[in-house]
Amino acid sequence: MGQPLSIFQVAGRAMSAQLTRMNTTASNLANAGQVSGSEATAYRAMKPVFRTSFDKASGMSTVDVENVVNTGAPTKKYDPSNPSADKDGNVFEAGVDETQELVDMMETSRGYQNNVEVMNTAKSLILDTLKMGR
Repeated sequence: MGQPLSIFQVAGRAMSAQLTRMNTTASNLANAGQVSGSEATAYRAMKPVFRTSFDKASGMSTVDVENVVNTGAPTKKYDPSNPSADKDGNVFEAGVDETQELVDMMETSRGYQNNVEVMNTAKSLILDTLKMGR
């Protein structure tokens, strides 16, 4: 059995997971509205899959990114004047819900900031405890 996890390790892992979530959201927003001539090459939104684990030694749960999966099927639209159109005049627009991505971005930002606050509070408590011993 290893060392118990510290609050800094738990918050750091959560921040890392939120950073992955923010990066996938940014990629999704950057590719929103992109079109392709085939469904196979059309952009699909990415979402991280989180895994929670319990550390018995510390009694704390941690979160890690287990995988990043593609979601959101592309939307087929008839646009024969588009240079990317297939032989039938169809284009495939990226499967990205911009509104949901913006909501995810706000949630991610708040989650990251909450973990920064956890680390700052823990640091402050440790420093205050050390000052008591003087």
